[in-house]
Amino acid sequence: MILGGFIALIGGGELLVRGATSLALAARVSPLVIGLTVVAFGTSAPELGVSIQSCATGATELAIGNAVGSNISNVLLVLGASAIAAPLAVHSRLFKLDIPVMVATAAVLWLMGADGQLSRMEGVVLVAAMIAYFFWTVRTGRKEQKQLESELGVLPNTASTKPTDLAIAAAQVLIGLALLVGGANYLVEGCVQLAAYFGVSELVIGLTVTAIGTSLPELVTSFMAALRGQRDLAVGNVVGSNILNIVCVLGISAVVAPNSIGVTPDAKLFHMPVMLAVSVCCLPVFLTGSEIARWEGFAMLGYYIAYLAYVSYSASTTPVAVPTVTTTILFVLPLIALTFVSLFAAKRSR
Repeated sequence: MILGGFIALIGGGELLVRGATSLALAARVSPLVIGLTVVAFGTSAPELGVSIQSCATGATELAIGNAVGSNISNVLLVLGASAIAAPLAVHSRLFKLDIPVMVATAAVLWLMGADGQLSRMEGVVLVAAMIAYFFWTVRTGRKEQKQLESELGVLPNTASTKPTDLAIAAAQVLIGLALLVGGANYLVEGCVQLAAYFGVSELVIGLTVTAIGTSLPELVTSFMAALRGQRDLAVGNVVGSNILNIVCVLGISAVVAPNSIGVTPDAKLFHMPVMLAVSVCCLPVFLTGSEIARWEGFAMLGYYIAYLAYVSYSASTTPVAVPTVTTTILFVLPLIALTFVSLFAAKRSR
């Protein structure tokens, strides 16, 4: 069920992006705006489908674990692997502005979850932030259009308006949505059964199995973009997805959930601070415009393996190991140290 759900989610997200892009181009919408909105939403569609379905079935821990785990894996796994393939450097001012927004949304989520829940009103606030972010992105994107088109090599604004092509695009959107819904149902049900079988929490499954699976679209997109030299796209894909995972995925999930989304003590004490520290690791790109070197990519990937090992170990112990403040500090401090080392190295290389 989990494997079938993953396949349906990835296929559905791909069809949704292709169909929506064709329709938007036919409507004479800027290709840059499509890339910053439709494509960004499409890569977050698997997370959205899983989180909404898990909230509808009462598995709210899975929703939190999916969003938080996806943000951690997007930076450490996706950016790490992409940097190993080719050093990543960002020169577009737009994405440099997005990185502080990513850090801010991670901090806001941590503060919202401090009381042990994500309420419907807080979900409304996140959805409002999502709308504001989209408007800001479109407005800024129009100003940066010529620069970004030369950097990212986005699609030309040449779309066919034949009735048959529009019908195909509409069918792709509908089939993509159907695959997303069906895939999310299978994936959530499989994850709940897997958690029950191994006797671990839904949060752990969400942080590991579900998070990695729903991050596959970002991994493939960023890895291929790095190999092709489109480095802004590789970083921008991760940054935009991390922002939407919070303001869109968790925001909409909190609004539609029958009750508030519960935030477990280990999520707010350990996993959310790690997510925030991981987001801060991207700041050297924002502050210096320097590259994410291969050694930093290896460090990120190694750190992600250590994180997964700790999550697996804590879930396998009896009684389940609860993270302490000391554990959180031991995981967060190396990430902050990596950030300062990267900043120092970037300044020395200038």
